[in-house]
Amino acid sequence: MRPDEALPVATLIFESTNHWYESKGFGKIFQGEPEDCLVFPEVYEDLDPGCCLVAVDRESERIIGSCFYHPRESHVSLGIMNAASDSGHRGVAKALLNEIVAYSKERNLPVRLVSSAFNLDSYSLYTKRGFAPYAFYQDMILTVPEAGVAVDDVPGHLVRSANRDDGAAIHALEQELWGVSRLKDWRYFIENRRGYWRVDVVLGGSGELLGAIASVNHPGSKLLGPGIARSSIVAKMLIQASLNRHRGGSVVCLVPAKESELVAALYALGARNCELHVGQSLGPPPKVDGIVLPTFMPETG
Repeated sequence: MRPDEALPVATLIFESTNHWYESKGFGKIFQGEPEDCLVFPEVYEDLDPGCCLVAVDRESERIIGSCFYHPRESHVSLGIMNAASDSGHRGVAKALLNEIVAYSKERNLPVRLVSSAFNLDSYSLYTKRGFAPYAFYQDMILTVPEAGVAVDDVPGHLVRSANRDDGAAIHALEQELWGVSRLKDWRYFIENRRGYWRVDVVLGGSGELLGAIASVNHPGSKLLGPGIARSSIVAKMLIQASLNRHRGGSVVCLVPAKESELVAALYALGARNCELHVGQSLGPPPKVDGIVLPTFMPETG
């Protein structure tokens, strides 16, 4: 993707994603304008300039496909992928995926993503290429009261906003819990140059880091995550604190389905399921020892 192609790519994301969901009777995912989806090129270009591939029709020179990817020390994460609704069966998504898989193989890294369990075309695209599921997530949407929500008062636990000094500790905890390395991401979230990211952390009685969560509040993306936590108690506190960044609005959080205690806690907050997602990996999957809350931007498979 060239810099001058950010808006055409954002428009493709907006139109093709909404077309798929509307064609299945779910309604639009993006409610605003195509320009709202500029958040995707913004974030990915901030983190990894040049890491978006586009497919271009040779005759019309129109962009008919796009895919962001995010190289990390531990793996390559596959970001949002789109193909124009009128591109037919031309293999646009397959061609984009093949390029990123080749890139990953050159670096001897696994490829991971979080994909919709509702979109069987997408699911099949990845499993036919050799990807295998390793986790199952409930997409839970919450409407946050104007007054916000109470954060549990747990003895020996302190929740607060993250600062720049927390980046290294978050990185160390994440490597311990599931072997993922993305220090650059966390520093980017905490620095918040764009003005729509927030990070909260929970500390133990001795000041040790027990968990962290980022959230994005932008017209094109209102999500909690990525997040990591040692326990469901810590994860619940992080979600409660992060919800208060979205007072008066609605926000989506992806929760591991196997974490029944945490799922129940979100139901108690008024959450309802809006979709299901699957964590997939081409190559060794991560071994999770704790709670991981993924997101879609940047992708955290």
